[in-house]
Amino acid sequence: MKLAEGFELLATAPDSVARLRELTLSLAVRGKLVRQNPSDEPAGALLKEMRIEKDRLIAEGKIRRDKPLTEIADEEKPFALPDTWEWIRLHDLLPEFQNGASSRGDKNGIPTTVLRLADIRQGRINLEDTREISIAARDVDKYNLVAGDILAIRVNGSADLVGRFILNEANLSAIYCDHFIRMRVNGAWVLPAYLALIGDSQLVRSTISSLFITTAGQKTVNQGHIGSLLIPLPPLNEQRRIVDKVDELMSLCDELEVRGRLQAEQHARLTATLFDALAASESPHPLAENWARVAAHFDLLLDRPEAVDALEKTILELAVRGLLLPTDERNGTTSLLDETTTATFVEQADGAADESPNVAPYEIPSSWSWIKFGEIMCDLRYGTSAKCDYEVKGTPVLRIPNLKNGRISTDDLKFGALTPEEAARLSLVPGDLLLIRSNGSATLVGSAALVGEECRDFAFAGYLMRIRLREEVALPTYILLALETEGVRTLIEGPIRTTSGVKNINSTEVSRLQFPLPPLETQRRIVDRVDGLRRLCADLRERLSARQTCQAHFAEALVGQAASTAPLVGNTDDLAAAA
Repeated sequence: MKLAEGFELLATAPDSVARLRELTLSLAVRGKLVRQNPSDEPAGALLKEMRIEKDRLIAEGKIRRDKPLTEIADEEKPFALPDTWEWIRLHDLLPEFQNGASSRGDKNGIPTTVLRLADIRQGRINLEDTREISIAARDVDKYNLVAGDILAIRVNGSADLVGRFILNEANLSAIYCDHFIRMRVNGAWVLPAYLALIGDSQLVRSTISSLFITTAGQKTVNQGHIGSLLIPLPPLNEQRRIVDKVDELMSLCDELEVRGRLQAEQHARLTATLFDALAASESPHPLAENWARVAAHFDLLLDRPEAVDALEKTILELAVRGLLLPTDERNGTTSLLDETTTATFVEQADGAADESPNVAPYEIPSSWSWIKFGEIMCDLRYGTSAKCDYEVKGTPVLRIPNLKNGRISTDDLKFGALTPEEAARLSLVPGDLLLIRSNGSATLVGSAALVGEECRDFAFAGYLMRIRLREEVALPTYILLALETEGVRTLIEGPIRTTSGVKNINSTEVSRLQFPLPPLETQRRIVDRVDGLRRLCADLRERLSARQTCQAHFAEALVGQAASTAPLVGNTDDLAAAA
């Protein structure tokens, strides 16, 4: 398969644009991106000129005789090149190297712009926010930059940045700091723009990563490392064609990135609009109409994992609005709450009982009730402040890391030396809810998990609160579902306070959370229906993930095939047209 024929799949695969950029450079350095022209003077002629120049510089005493042009053994050559190309080491180009200025300012110096790493953005020099310091006149001349100079990043904490080649495309009234090495080459032998793109290729990047020195977390390359790099050298005219074609294809990649971002934004807006309308349906009839709109574009809407996440949130909203079940399953006949019964709180309930009336934000089935969380609790209390560790002694204590996606994990369990009285007071039973009341992340505060049989008689830490429900009116699984809905999350996040960087919500505020409560049997049917739909969502995510993995493997194979077979020369125009 030609690259152009698989372009649509390649362009939609994960990290597709990055792969296209990598492929472009790979083809360029292998001599497969543009046609070879038999009339071009071969690179061997350039090597002869380099040797002559080398001999002249030796005769003039400008370089030492002990640095002849290095012969490259066949086993050192990473891949075969066209007949008119040559393998050389970068120092064979006789570059002028100069490390950058280390001065932080000179008395009576000349105000001068000094380029820093912060002035390199997306591989280019950016002059929008430069800094100026006073530099001695001799250093301004020594570290000046002219068009065609290449700045190699000498030191950085990121392995991906160290050794990168940055092409200076214009004469600048600026010098560069000591985080860079300036490289100046003879344009009659190699185009600076060609050398710069070679520096971004995997050929050079993989070599650089094996050469840099790491000290105190900083990675460093020197002039010797850069000079030792193995470089494929085409004829000069072909270098020009390669640079032009790479510029063309990189511009195409830029367009694809912009298009991809726009498509993602448009998809997110479309999904949000349709799902919001679905969740806001006030009765079965509008729900049916809104669902018809979603169903008409189901394949288009749910082709991204984030869209499946949005659908799952919508399912929860419909569930607590009484719109998820058929009409004959939404209603019950039993009374939900005995109005003479009140919740029993421990002293940590943080305030007097809430006597404010319940408010109905939207219509619910007639047998449902708007309730406050406190009305269905029979107990609420905070956890222990005792110090816990991993040594297996004392009482197992659940902490925030043990709450994961609505469930309890015992993989990272700690134990505390609780008194028998405290252990009994904080003892958990299946069906208890643990809710995070204090955390650095506002998105975690108010999230909850259901205690199972495996955690019976465990205790819990002070950043959690235990909620035990009146089992005759509320299912813990339904309440856990309600706590995840967008409406309740908004109520939770409203009263959250921040103290010393920590977000908090107290038991009084939790007890005031309001949501709709259906009859007990209806709660069971809702939970069963939501569980089934969530399994379908999970299955859909797995299918999308498998599809993306398949696309990625196919794209990798396609890139590998294009990079290892015959030249692409006739296909790059098709590639641009396909985009």
